[in-house]
Amino acid sequence: MYIVLAIIIFSLLIVVHELGHFSMAKAFKVNVIEFSVGMGPRILKKQGKKTLYSLRALPIGGSCLMEGEDEETGSASSFTAQPRWKRLLILLAGPFMNFLLGAVVVLILVSQMTYFVGPTITGLADGFPLEGENGLMVGDRVVSLNGERIYYKEDFETFIMLYGDSPVDLVVVRDGEKVTLDNLPLEQREYVTDGQTTLRYGIDFNRIEGTAGEKLKYATYSTINYVRLVRVSLAEVFSGNVGLGELSGPVGIVDIMNDYAQQSQSFLAALFNMSSIGALIAINLAVMNLLPIPALDGGRIFFMIVTFFVEKISRKRINPKYEGYVHAAGFVLLIGLMLVVMVNDVVKIVGG
Repeated sequence: MYIVLAIIIFSLLIVVHELGHFSMAKAFKVNVIEFSVGMGPRILKKQGKKTLYSLRALPIGGSCLMEGEDEETGSASSFTAQPRWKRLLILLAGPFMNFLLGAVVVLILVSQMTYFVGPTITGLADGFPLEGENGLMVGDRVVSLNGERIYYKEDFETFIMLYGDSPVDLVVVRDGEKVTLDNLPLEQREYVTDGQTTLRYGIDFNRIEGTAGEKLKYATYSTINYVRLVRVSLAEVFSGNVGLGELSGPVGIVDIMNDYAQQSQSFLAALFNMSSIGALIAINLAVMNLLPIPALDGGRIFFMIVTFFVEKISRKRINPKYEGYVHAAGFVLLIGLMLVVMVNDVVKIVGG
């Protein structure tokens, strides 16, 4: 049941993205040839007045195929015939809808929470080795970790886990003044809490009551953090710290959602966890689609900007078919990458 629910959530993210393009295109009277959900062969289809609506076999994508996306057709209702500002809004509508969906889901989930954990230290475990003026003290408010801004305890945990056991640079506010603590060897140790020995950092943070204002603030910061995590993840990939085998595609994402749901204590908890992952993926899709990569929305926007300046300088219109060739090549490469990642996902699931 959870696998089916995960597939539905993932498919919904794609549908919302394509609906953004579709709605804006229709608003500007651009002819949409086909609106499809999924990839591969069609299993259901219905011909509308001008648009073919189809459901395809593989729930891992979708498309909003507009007339004249990569070529001039001579029609006033084609994509290329529209002014640049209209084309820009059509391209931005997909990522915007993903971002909006993610932000709304985050706000709904946060509205159910009764408290949050802030970045101010309220206690240090007995035997904590870094307590003192040259280390951490009760009352310190952690501002940044290795240059990354810390808003809540979750941020502290996310980034300290990212850097493993390596020493970190902290900036804290102590008695109203910023204090820089370089090369602080923070690491998990065994501490006894309520008679139980647990592995933790030995730092307790302040609790913030979930008032309406704090919920809105937390939801805003959480959404910002999801955007930041995309940037951090890309940096890890390009630096070589994360290999191709560690990337996950639709199959891996569905499996991760299913695992989180299976570990939840109730159906409502499972739905909460899966929705939280869905919100992260929605915002991830919004940001990733805006990258200047051929075949993605960001790639089309990038070419639109480039051609604008080239045409201004050369005073000649560039044939859209050349841009179409670049996007077609980029699409083939993206499909190839998706297939490699999908195979890796299947191998990891079977091997696990």
